[in-house]
Amino acid sequence: MKNIRIIVAFLTVSLMVFTAVCAGVPGNNAVDSLINQLSRHDKFMGSIAILENGEITYARACGFADIEGEIRAGTGTVYRIGSVTKMYTATMMYQLFGEKKLAPEMKLSAWFPQLPNAEEITLEHMLLHRSGLWSVTSDPEYLEWNVASKSRAEILAMIQQHPPLFAPGAESRYSNSNFILLGYILEDVTGKSYQENLKERILEKTGLTRTAYGSTINVMHGDSYSYRFENEKWVKENETHMSIPHGAGAMVSTASEMVRFIDALFSNTLMDSALLSEMTAVEGEYGKGIFPMTFEGLSGFGHTGGIDGFRSVLVTFPEKKLSIAICSNALNYSQNEILIGVLSLYLGMPYAIPDFKVAEVPVEKLQSYEGVYAAENFPLKLTIRYDGQQLTGQGTGQPAFPLEAVSEQEFRFDQAGIRITFNEPGKMQLKQGGLDLLFTREE
Repeated sequence: MKNIRIIVAFLTVSLMVFTAVCAGVPGNNAVDSLINQLSRHDKFMGSIAILENGEITYARACGFADIEGEIRAGTGTVYRIGSVTKMYTATMMYQLFGEKKLAPEMKLSAWFPQLPNAEEITLEHMLLHRSGLWSVTSDPEYLEWNVASKSRAEILAMIQQHPPLFAPGAESRYSNSNFILLGYILEDVTGKSYQENLKERILEKTGLTRTAYGSTINVMHGDSYSYRFENEKWVKENETHMSIPHGAGAMVSTASEMVRFIDALFSNTLMDSALLSEMTAVEGEYGKGIFPMTFEGLSGFGHTGGIDGFRSVLVTFPEKKLSIAICSNALNYSQNEILIGVLSLYLGMPYAIPDFKVAEVPVEKLQSYEGVYAAENFPLKLTIRYDGQQLTGQGTGQPAFPLEAVSEQEFRFDQAGIRITFNEPGKMQLKQGGLDLLFTREE
């Protein structure tokens, strides 16, 4: 089975049909068929670009940048790219390493001595997510305050008040605080803003004009709003204030400019091969702002991103000189499955385009699956309920999610790539990516 390994790490309007609302430079009928199918079934709005041997060979956009205003997306539409920002931040940090203005072993205390374990945490620890610093996005109330501006002092105070999660270097745990701090350090060392550094160190060297440190969304300037699919409707998401994610997730770009960036990085336009080798050396679980990725025997590098309703992924396979970027502002399907599908079809590999048909299941059958399920050595329990219309699943401490019927025994939640099968009474098989668990209903 095909799989791409990605190490990670998210006003009510009328439902609209997005058939034939795709624009761009289609160059692959098979990929077009998948994108059209996703669009028809309200699974994806966004943009895809593929670059091979230095040239963009596929560029496509589907859906709307603004549903309410009926502004369609194009290949030049700008999306928030979330944590893909970390790849740009890491690039600029390694440029500073090359210029001897910084060194990986330098301590966090040189800039922020008040933070926990600052005397022991190195810049490399932060690049590798091995600092032990608490992540500001882990605050249970994050979604209540993330729409308002936060000063550097406020962000630092939040990080400071939380004890370290582990000793520096002891383990790997993804924390946005690491790259927020690296962004601050970048500004302090250079005496220039993140945007000024981005312009001088990356944009001017690559000719990118639609990539920037984000601000308030303005669709009249080519930006896109983001949405979530809820109760059979696209619902507009709130906007994170970009003072918060900073070097961890504040950038915006287009799919086409993202592939040009990563192609320039691996073509040594932005740093020499020795520095690039250091940056891409696989250490720990998360890499240094760039993850190792594999697909069907191809070895690559990249990063995923998520902020508000936006999702993004950027991957390059250096040996094949092939790069792909996907930006979405409305996603009701697994981004990883879209990536697998696009790559498979583009490369001429077998791939079955999903039909998204929903089976009719008797209410009595649905109700027979209700209960609380647990799996051995798995920390969460899963509650299955019938809500009067369909089955829902809910993990411990998490929001409920809808389950569409593939058959009387099999159900799916496409957005997270979850498949649940009830093969025998009181038993439930859950598959998600490489996860395959057998749950038993509690009596």
